[in-house]
Amino acid sequence: MTRFLPDLPASSDVMLPSLLILGMALPMLLLYAVAALGPLLVHDLAIAPAALGYLTLNAFAVAAVLSLRAGALLDRLGPRSTLCLLFASVALMFALMAVLPGFCSLLPVAALAGLAQALANPVTNQLIAQRVRLSQQAFMVGLKQSGVQLAALFAGLVLPGCARLVGWRGAFLLMAALAAWLVCCAWRLPALPLAIARPLPPAAMNRPLALLMAIQCCVGMVLSSFVLFLPLHAVGLGLSATSAGGMVALFGAMGMLSRLVLTPLGARLAEEALLLAGLLLVSALSIALSLRADAGSPGLLWLAVAGVGLSAVATNALAMGMLVRDSRFGALAHASGRVSAAFFTGMALGPVCSGLLIRHRGDPGQAGWGLLLVLLLATGLSLWLVRARGRPALAPGVDDADPDQS
Repeated sequence: MTRFLPDLPASSDVMLPSLLILGMALPMLLLYAVAALGPLLVHDLAIAPAALGYLTLNAFAVAAVLSLRAGALLDRLGPRSTLCLLFASVALMFALMAVLPGFCSLLPVAALAGLAQALANPVTNQLIAQRVRLSQQAFMVGLKQSGVQLAALFAGLVLPGCARLVGWRGAFLLMAALAAWLVCCAWRLPALPLAIARPLPPAAMNRPLALLMAIQCCVGMVLSSFVLFLPLHAVGLGLSATSAGGMVALFGAMGMLSRLVLTPLGARLAEEALLLAGLLLVSALSIALSLRADAGSPGLLWLAVAGVGLSAVATNALAMGMLVRDSRFGALAHASGRVSAAFFTGMALGPVCSGLLIRHRGDPGQAGWGLLLVLLLATGLSLWLVRARGRPALAPGVDDADPDQS
């Protein structure tokens, strides 16, 4: 059945895409802010580099747990109130991190980002399914998923310079103010009639959903580890902190480009999981390239950053696009929550596992060996998913047995 846009004010034509992008960007800003400002945090808080992984662990562990119930919370509150809650939790987190002393006091506060991260994909996917024309949904999914990389681009380009002027705590206060302003913007989003925003039944576990969750867990491990320890690895090769921040920005820019281009492309393919496998293989090759980088050839690290940004980053957007279009994964909000839970589990585990490897090897770049193995595993799982799906995708809510819906 074709979905049509509700009658909304003209201002919503700009408001909805903007809120979708920022709804994905703000919850993930903690990871990229910690990555871009990692050398400052390590120096100011007097911690070991591997300890940064524990800061993001709290956020993503909470996100993984809460994602399992994010669909139910979304059904109860509705998309608009859920989006307000998302931005409010980010505002509170950055405000508290800006004023609380010591590294240990920041750890529990970082868990607030987990709430926002758990809500991000379910609420933005639901808004797209309810408010965006069917023909435009694939592009809109790619657009909103690019918001995650917008956060990386912003963190790499803006936050290091901002921290030089007002310190990293001052930069966090500015992020809190931005998130608080977005609460007001989200509340102005026109509400949908209750008949349209009806609750959906929970998603039953099935093989395609389980495989997609496993793939996204692997992707989460790779992305969080790679971007968190990238600046430390770059500085270890003799690059400046500004250049290291530039790598985070490059990662974000390439990720935005890949999600905007590859998500609509995937929607036109007979089997998106094949594209998923190809991108994961490219990402594995890029990680292998990063292992060859040294002080004499830092350009290889720049190429690896671009490669991971263009490949692995797009896989999460492809996964969300598959959920929006294929009813076999289950009810959209709940399936999104489960896939997000798997992704955030990987995001939580990745930096900790890589931190242990770094502590053992003594070099942030050596974490790439573990990431390479994880990517090869994810590639194999993607090929399994191709076999598990076995037929063209269906739009969510379409029932094969109902001719009126086919």
